[in-house]
Amino acid sequence: MKHSKFVLAGVMGWPIAHSRSPKIHNHWLAQYGIEGAYVPLPVEPGKLEAALRALPALGFAGCNLTIPHKEKALGFLDLIDPAAARIGAVNCVLVDAQGRLNGRNYDGYGFVASLREAAPHWAAARGPCIVIGAGGGARAIVSGLIEAGAQEIRLFNRTRERAERLAADFGAPVAAYPWEERRAALSGAGLLVNTTSQGMIGQAPLDLSLAALPSSAVVADIVYAPLETPLLAAARLMGATPVDGLGMLLHQARPAFRDWTGVMPDVTPALRALIAATL
Repeated sequence: MKHSKFVLAGVMGWPIAHSRSPKIHNHWLAQYGIEGAYVPLPVEPGKLEAALRALPALGFAGCNLTIPHKEKALGFLDLIDPAAARIGAVNCVLVDAQGRLNGRNYDGYGFVASLREAAPHWAAARGPCIVIGAGGGARAIVSGLIEAGAQEIRLFNRTRERAERLAADFGAPVAAYPWEERRAALSGAGLLVNTTSQGMIGQAPLDLSLAALPSSAVVADIVYAPLETPLLAAARLMGATPVDGLGMLLHQARPAFRDWTGVMPDVTPALRALIAATL
């Protein structure tokens, strides 16, 4: 499918040099023969509104948002989709034909799509989902799991109040539990997700024994540097299905690319290898 116009998009963050998004989207532009460019946009926190408002004038189809702009952007957009409103963060902006800024959040979608790709046997309703952490990543994942049909989501965070606030925001099927009960709560679980930075390069591993986790469970980590965190290595050893964080990064990019170009791209082994080589 050839496009008549040049498609321009990018990613706003501060700092932004580390972002893998330009590599992902430029790979797809080339793969699908679409003329365009996807560029890193270093935007200081105090200049976010001006940067977003400039998108239509500069001819941008839209942009992605990353740290520290995902939450702040909510106040500067014309339309916000229900998932982004629920999560309280935006990771994709679409400039529509009227020049309005539409805020979306595809992190939950990306997470569930990566689970379905890596663990085709997984079903949201099969056994409780255990979510570790209560930050922005946890909010997106809880939203995605509810949409996928999860019946019970057990939330654990070192600071209990944050977990309780998240549970209150989403309501059933989410419930917050004391941090001390996290090991016992793995009994009978169908899914365990780490949404914290524990296990990332330079961080301490997640403090969680998997002894009570069934070997039929799926264990996911949103960290993708390293690809195999200590948590995923432990899951692999006990026969559980490990799902790394790279899949979520790749899959959340798909609907954003579709919004800007009209083409829903595929996550191919070639793309995965291209991005894995940068980690």
